[in-house]
Amino acid sequence: MSKKKSSVPEITPLEAKAELARLADAISHHDTLYHQNDAPEISDAEYDALRKSYKVLAESFPHLVPANNPEKKVGAAPLSGFAKVKHRVPMLSLGNAFDTQDVTDFTDRIRRFLNMNEDQPVDCMAEPKIDGLSASLFYENGVFVQGATRGDGEIGEDITQNLSTLATIPKKLTGNAPAIIEIRGEVYMERGNFIEMNARQEQSGKPIFANPRNAAAGSLRQLDSSITATRPLKFFGYALGYSEARIADTQMGVRTQLHQWGFVLNEPSALCHSAEDMIAYHAKIEGMRSTLPFDLDGVVYKINDLDLQERLGFVSRSPRWAIAHKFSAEEAETTLNDIIIQVGRTGALTPVAELEPVNVGGVMVSRATLHNEDEIIRKDIRKGDRVIIRRAGDVIPQIVSVKTEARKADSVPYIFPTHCPECNSEAVRNEGEAVRRCTGGLICSAQAIERLIHFVSRDAFDIEGLGERSLRSFWDENLIKSPVDIFTLEKRGADLEKREGWGAKSVQKLFDAINAKRIIPLERFIYALGIRQVGESTAKLLARTYRSWAALNAQMIEAADHETRGYRDFTALDGIGEAMANDLIRFFSEMHNQEMIAALLNEISISDWQQNESAATALTGKTIVFTGTLQAMGRNEAKAKAEKLGAYVAGSVSSKTDYVVVGADAGSKGEKARALGVTILSEQEWLDLANS
Repeated sequence: MSKKKSSVPEITPLEAKAELARLADAISHHDTLYHQNDAPEISDAEYDALRKSYKVLAESFPHLVPANNPEKKVGAAPLSGFAKVKHRVPMLSLGNAFDTQDVTDFTDRIRRFLNMNEDQPVDCMAEPKIDGLSASLFYENGVFVQGATRGDGEIGEDITQNLSTLATIPKKLTGNAPAIIEIRGEVYMERGNFIEMNARQEQSGKPIFANPRNAAAGSLRQLDSSITATRPLKFFGYALGYSEARIADTQMGVRTQLHQWGFVLNEPSALCHSAEDMIAYHAKIEGMRSTLPFDLDGVVYKINDLDLQERLGFVSRSPRWAIAHKFSAEEAETTLNDIIIQVGRTGALTPVAELEPVNVGGVMVSRATLHNEDEIIRKDIRKGDRVIIRRAGDVIPQIVSVKTEARKADSVPYIFPTHCPECNSEAVRNEGEAVRRCTGGLICSAQAIERLIHFVSRDAFDIEGLGERSLRSFWDENLIKSPVDIFTLEKRGADLEKREGWGAKSVQKLFDAINAKRIIPLERFIYALGIRQVGESTAKLLARTYRSWAALNAQMIEAADHETRGYRDFTALDGIGEAMANDLIRFFSEMHNQEMIAALLNEISISDWQQNESAATALTGKTIVFTGTLQAMGRNEAKAKAEKLGAYVAGSVSSKTDYVVVGADAGSKGEKARALGVTILSEQEWLDLANS
């Protein structure tokens, strides 16, 4: 079994923490531009490499992931111009492979998860990865009845009328099909048609599109379907979502059935029996890339056996059984015009390079990350330098190297600021930390505004019409300075109506949107607080565990004393590390945070955690600890299965543990369970319960 080569630069944990926070903010920003606005600022390769860089660091420093962890998110919230569609099966994104080692690691992970032998074949279907817009098609009794975009993975946009205009989407399936079935695929535009359409747009004095993907997305999201009908859109079908009955046993069989029903498939595809086969397929498709009529940004590998897909399941935002293998990196040379400092909501000062715009593989790049203070010193990066920019790979866009031989004689080293550029407060770097932070706290407008933006973001309060631009404007005019001010804004209605571009109708619409969010689910409220390291996944874990705000608040206050059972139970939760626990406890121990929340609770209500009763199982709400070696399935697969069935997986045994599953060579956890009177299950008893 191969070992993963290290792709993490020499970096301290604290440098990694700062870089993870910066990457998470950048990914969130580009998610909204790409999925919601169809107006990306960077290429798919640049975005994918941001994701890769984040993933590499997050895997190396899992206890340092930031609150807005992009690994837990898919896409962006649906636009308000279309009706919303809740996906019966989430439409998730794919993890990425950027080199041959990543592909080998993918097959190795599959074997480990499934307890397979090292030499056991891992059969995968390999397919071209079309650069288009994902879509979901629902058929009832063989007739097309509804179509939707991916949206945020859980809820998409209803674009049925627009999809109905595509000739390559069958309106009725040919042959037998389950009574209800969902087909997934990609809407795209061929390059030749894209060039012709842009020429017509230009002749008519209309805006032209940046690339075929943008053209396809913009065409598909027209509120007038007659406009969509004039656009040369096509559809590749390649996967299933929800289905009332199984139509095949393999991914290859699914593709065959889709073709028989009338769908055009993304070809050429191949059945690969090893990582070597997959890598050879990737090289073949990359060589054909320029001759194919549609844009690709890589290939996709999917485990062929559908039973194995079911066992592998999903992690975070991606299926374990599939991965996208992206194409190679590209580089270019340009001038670094300036270094600017951005201030985040936690006060972190992050350096960014302002570049002379340069075309890197067809994409204009004008900014690049500089990571942190130490990175600038390590590479001796200076204003005015000629630098090499990479558009794909570790961090994109990033500065790979400096051409010191081209440096001017009067060049001087860059001095990192010791004061915040926003509020001029001292910016300190604690011993052993990579990040320098503004000490201004509540007086620093950059931090305060960023916290407010997070508070109303789509995974938090999600207040329509109260975006970043409005919040910054309201802040400048002293209308909103804290979360409480949002819910008392109606008292300032007369002031709002006097603002340029506002009137009674628009003001009332904003108030209606705010009032609609006065009741918020517990998990969203926890996430909205912007506690360091607490992202969506952790917020849901806390909500599931403590069920109500009162219980969570009391537990966190008790946990401030590390000698209490509350602290031991809290830190026993799977996924709560020491650093995250300390950040949570610190937040709840701050009196000004408690005062702010108390004032907020005068304006809003927090609803208790609601378990999805329709998905309830014998393990729903139970806390399980696994110990020892399991024979029938790997430990990771057992944990994933337990969580899928609604259980909470803990790392240690406590009085709140319901079951301890004991495998071979179990250690002290079994003994502790017996001492506490916790139910102990053998592996077979666990399997019987899980399958009941």
